[in-house]
Amino acid sequence: MTNILHNLSLAIVLLPLIGGLIAGLFGKRIGIRGAHWVTIIPVGLSFFLSVLLAKFVIIDGQSYNGVIYTWAVSGSFHFDVGFLIDNLTALMMLIVTFVSFMVHIYSVGYMQGDKGYQRFFSYISVFTFAMLMLVTANNFLQLFFGWEGVGLVSYLLIGFWYNREAANFGSLKAFLVNRVGDFGFILAISGILNYFGTVDYAQVFAQVPALAKAHTMISIFPGAQWSVITVICILLFIGAMGKSAQMPLHVWLPESMEGPTPISALIHAATMVTAGVFMVARMSPIFAFSQTALSMVLVIGAAGALFTGLVAIVQTDIKRVVAYSTLSQLGYMIAALGASAYSAGIFHLMTHACFKALLFLSAGSVIIAMHHDQDMRNMGNLKKYMPITYVCFLIGALA
Repeated sequence: MTNILHNLSLAIVLLPLIGGLIAGLFGKRIGIRGAHWVTIIPVGLSFFLSVLLAKFVIIDGQSYNGVIYTWAVSGSFHFDVGFLIDNLTALMMLIVTFVSFMVHIYSVGYMQGDKGYQRFFSYISVFTFAMLMLVTANNFLQLFFGWEGVGLVSYLLIGFWYNREAANFGSLKAFLVNRVGDFGFILAISGILNYFGTVDYAQVFAQVPALAKAHTMISIFPGAQWSVITVICILLFIGAMGKSAQMPLHVWLPESMEGPTPISALIHAATMVTAGVFMVARMSPIFAFSQTALSMVLVIGAAGALFTGLVAIVQTDIKRVVAYSTLSQLGYMIAALGASAYSAGIFHLMTHACFKALLFLSAGSVIIAMHHDQDMRNMGNLKKYMPITYVCFLIGALA
């Protein structure tokens, strides 16, 4: 069973990368039809294999934690590429591959006639690979690789229509704001390596109770002693604030709406913005020993849920309404994690991935029908002309 889970995980992660590389490097040679088939089929296979993996892990109770290969050795430190497959990972793999598969299919129609058609499919497949690397990681180095990978592809996709000034501005804003969060994340990983001597999850989690019991302190400011566990947790959460667009690092998400609508559904509703939520849930064995950090998570999450939800009410751009709604929903997830209701937060992550992707894709249908007019003040009575989109929008809104 260990070999089966190992091989399944490897196939799920690598298939989208292979499709993305073929579409990106040989796009002109394989043509428009080739570009979407060579990416849709691998991502579809990844989804069906994820369903099989979920059956083994969630239903049959199997798990896997192993090293694929050693990337680098520095003294006593080992930096490995490995997989940790448990219930949380299996669920995230299902979400990522399912939403990505649906978005790939939807994009065939939405991006029809676009000059960057092959480039678009290459980007979204490589994004899927990076996100899968992030959720399957069994160590902090691989987590950071996936973390930066989704950030890079997000930057490329927000600025996909690079001849638009607003798209370039939006992609640059997303990139720079996320660097602020990533700085905290790098410091957290450095602290973990310094105090635990490893970046492997299992080894770190095993050592946390002893470090907490020893009340190990660190002096950040002269005369101020802070718990090492609290400092690491807060720095980890600063990383999550950037990626999951929590106040005050939320400003990049509304600007990211300048990218094509399928990107909003894939990256800025269902997968990338939930990376921070996933990371805090994965790090729950560390956060459990810091009430201060959990309180900070709870307050920031609750504030984001309230205030960005209020901002959504006064927006007139159809995509910005859904974007601010996403910020509010992410606040709910973060608040749940801060209250130590990890299962509730992840459950909402799963449901939100589905209904918010549906809302964005439905909004894309309306935008195409309105000849790319996104102002809701110019819309109305569309039910008569777009009954299927109406039903989909209604289902998403009710969810």
